[in-house]
Amino acid sequence: MQLYELTLKQLKSKLINQEISSSEIVDSILDRIKVVDEKVKAFITVTEDMAKNLAKDLKQNSESKVLTGIPYGLKDDMCTNGVRTTCASKMLENFTPNYDATVVSRLKDQGGVLIGKLNMDEFSMGSSTEQSAFFATRNPWDLSRVPGGSSGGSAAAVAADELPFALGSDTGGSIRQPASFCGIVGFKPTYGSISRWGVMPFASSLDQVGIFSKDVQDCATVMNVIAGKDQLDSTSVDLDSTDYISYLDTNIKGMKIGFPKEYFQKGMNEEVKALIMKALNKYEEMGAIVQEVSLPHSEYALQAYHVIASAEASTNLARLDGVEYGLRDFQADNVVDMFSNSRAKGFGDEVKLRTMFGTFVLSSGYYERYYLKAMQVRRLVNEDFNKVFQDVDVIISPTTMNTAFKIGQKADDVLSLYMNDVLTVPVNMAGLPGISIPCGFIDGLPVGMQIIGKPFADGSVLKTAFAFEQNTDYHKQKPVLGVN
Repeated sequence: MQLYELTLKQLKSKLINQEISSSEIVDSILDRIKVVDEKVKAFITVTEDMAKNLAKDLKQNSESKVLTGIPYGLKDDMCTNGVRTTCASKMLENFTPNYDATVVSRLKDQGGVLIGKLNMDEFSMGSSTEQSAFFATRNPWDLSRVPGGSSGGSAAAVAADELPFALGSDTGGSIRQPASFCGIVGFKPTYGSISRWGVMPFASSLDQVGIFSKDVQDCATVMNVIAGKDQLDSTSVDLDSTDYISYLDTNIKGMKIGFPKEYFQKGMNEEVKALIMKALNKYEEMGAIVQEVSLPHSEYALQAYHVIASAEASTNLARLDGVEYGLRDFQADNVVDMFSNSRAKGFGDEVKLRTMFGTFVLSSGYYERYYLKAMQVRRLVNEDFNKVFQDVDVIISPTTMNTAFKIGQKADDVLSLYMNDVLTVPVNMAGLPGISIPCGFIDGLPVGMQIIGKPFADGSVLKTAFAFEQNTDYHKQKPVLGVN
């Protein structure tokens, strides 16, 4: 196998045994990017010189840090000192931060080597990565299809063996949905378990940084590095130095698994449903107890989500006015026109749509009618989960209702595009941990299974995913990109 094909664990083992050097890994990854990224278009920025220089300086030995010499990529909404952070928007096309996001600092502190910044839907507003201001990323399994979104560049890069792992952010499914479409592991931890400081916010009460990887063990390894309290983020939680790798046990005998009847709804691809039921049968063979459960208010979660997320986005993006940083209209005759013109030129259509909608639902006379009602639905969704988790340990459902769709297929059907998140949004509304892992294929396209856990029971979610992964081979299958 080529170095770029290996998992984080495999690369680390070879480094410790001094079979390879960090420079060899980085060169292999960069060569792979040069060969395949013209097709996949996962990267906005490749930090080639920076990565090569860092790899040369790293000394490998058995006492090296967790990620010493291991390449990684970042969704381009995470601030990186000296490397531009665009959020895939014309507004921030030339913005270069002078500081690192906390998650970036933690990866650096453990010896990780940044390879580049990855494409996304502009300001994370989208489900296909077609909303990027620069270009659409393509699904490695079928280049005519989307990789999902908004973290589509991160998912596609890992699936195409351009990176062993990458970070993304998940507001309503933006890690799990592209992971499903691209046939890899995508983990959204419990809200507050990972610092959001230095990550450009979309909807602050929903956003969560998470991980894309080739297998569950790599995901747990990265989680150990980036999780935990951050004094710069008041919403982050002290997790008492949890070791997520310690949860990776295949013994799930007696575990109670629920599958919500509302998630197997009309409009779902019957082949997707069949693969999830087959996976549940596999869990029963491993000794788990599987039972049907009900989450009755989940059908309202998507509508409430768009009200809440848009409201928060309209507030968060107010800072982008062309004054201190970002695109600025220097031709305007007055300050009001400068604000208006800068935002009109800097923001794409989807961002403008959600910002205007968010401003509307927060306006006088409509706050109670829309935003307050949405918050009440959010509470009901959370209560449904709390009730179900009194009887089961985890919940399993499809990640998406269908496999990846064609690029441009939903360009004129916004509601259909939004429906791609219908099964993932409730997890964000309740702040729960959720993971998507591959559980089969339909006509050569991956299908993802979503595992949802109790608040801060991230270890149980990883354990459930690991047990299935170790008893199947879906995660070992690779897309054919027509290159060596």
